[in-house]
Amino acid sequence: MPRAAAAAESNAESRERILGAALEIFSQQGFEGAKTRDIAARAGVTLGLLQYYFGSKPKLWEAAVDLAFAELEKSLEGVVSDPSLADDAERMRALLRGYVHFVARRPQFVRLMHDEGKRRGPRARWLADRHEKPLYQQLAALIEAAQAEGLLVPEVAPAHLVYALVGAADGIFHQSEECKRVTGVDPASDEAVANHTRAVEALLLGAPSPEEPA
Repeated sequence: MPRAAAAAESNAESRERILGAALEIFSQQGFEGAKTRDIAARAGVTLGLLQYYFGSKPKLWEAAVDLAFAELEKSLEGVVSDPSLADDAERMRALLRGYVHFVARRPQFVRLMHDEGKRRGPRARWLADRHEKPLYQQLAALIEAAQAEGLLVPEVAPAHLVYALVGAADGIFHQSEECKRVTGVDPASDEAVANHTRAVEALLLGAPSPEEPA
């Protein structure tokens, strides 16, 4: 491999490790409690390299959030554009499943969003304007189309259905330690993720018909 290509690959791997570590520590400690030296140590890089790539803690936080939302948006867009899905009913079920599987894979994202969502300030405004509003508008349009087809109850506004989905899907992963102690269920296990996916789907869309894929 040429040196330039090897260096670019190494840089990309270092950035990815830093962002993964940042998402984890920001979700555990909050923005104010997180320390860049701890993030660098978790990522296995020097503090100088972290500062070289991202400059400041706010910019690192933004880059980590951008990475998580890019993964979420890619997952959901893949469902929306999937030609193998037969109709909008199947597409809605696939979207629900995709979202639950995403938050199961990224509990750090869930914790960070719960923490920032209860605050006011520049990070909350940046998060809402850059990511949450555009995503909400896409979901609201899908919900309204599904309501027009009779797939979702028409009496409930999209805002409430979106937050009902978020609450139903996220809660078990946000409070995973509580769930393990109270119920004996580890939400991160493959079996629990599959069961939770079916539960969220049944709550919001009803059980699939025998003709629909499980």
